[in-house]
Amino acid sequence: MNRWATTALVASQLLLSNAVFAHGPTPQKIDESVVIQAPIEAVWEKVSDFNAIADWHPSVESSVPTDEQGTRVLAFKDKGTITESLDELDADRHYLGYRLLEEDIDVFPVSFYSVSVELTESDAGTEMLWQGRFYRADTGNFPPEHYSDEAAVEAMTDFAQDGMNALKAELEGQK
Repeated sequence: MNRWATTALVASQLLLSNAVFAHGPTPQKIDESVVIQAPIEAVWEKVSDFNAIADWHPSVESSVPTDEQGTRVLAFKDKGTITESLDELDADRHYLGYRLLEEDIDVFPVSFYSVSVELTESDAGTEMLWQGRFYRADTGNFPPEHYSDEAAVEAMTDFAQDGMNALKAELEGQK
């Protein structure tokens, strides 16, 4: 084999090996928190009512329960709807966990998520921890920018922070 053919063969094998090692999305996460100057029970009363998120989250227009098992359809202002399912509600721990059942990547650029919200007492009132684990909207190897990992992290972070800050303002009497 001549030198040119050998170089071409090696180059094609390198290109093919990169394709073999390409992979889909990796799990992303957010861990957001805020301290609300209010008793834990007052915060829990708001957060634990799974279908009342529209009462305090500025992005949510409505939350409609679809069954008695804790499934809701959230309608977003000027965006669309998604369906979520309540997985766990623990009043003793002040903890709730839920997940995405039906996506709308125009609402959130994610293909799946699970979220937990946990409250703990602090010297200043109540610490609210909002954690999310999720995958970007486009699960292919080369997603467009608006469906990338970065877009998913930004959307989930903004949603958590906007909700927590609105709840903080309401419960601290700043709304």
